[in-house]
Amino acid sequence: MRGQIIAVDFDGTLCRDCYPKIGEANEGLIRILKELRTQGDRLILWTCRRGEKLEEALCFCLMRGLVFDAVNENLPEIVEKFDGDSRKIFADLYIDDRSMNPWEVFSCRSLA
Repeated sequence: MRGQIIAVDFDGTLCRDCYPKIGEANEGLIRILKELRTQGDRLILWTCRRGEKLEEALCFCLMRGLVFDAVNENLPEIVEKFDGDSRKIFADLYIDDRSMNPWEVFSCRSLA
């Protein structure tokens, strides 16, 4: 059985958010992701960066030994499963500085 699919954001997640520049590396997260990949998990870089800015981000990661199985696209088995590559990236886990668990939304707000 293959490991999990993990989609990870770049700005504000793998590095401090200094867009369009690249901020300080989140070395702890990078170390964990590299280890997870060696254990069979697959990584997708999931970012708004494109063109030259995307290439800079990929170089930043590669220089730290962080390699991705896909960049801003689904893995081949997901494309096959859903009969095409949708705009939504499919993953078992999303790591993003702007994320929130939808079930926590209601626990922290009053519905009264």
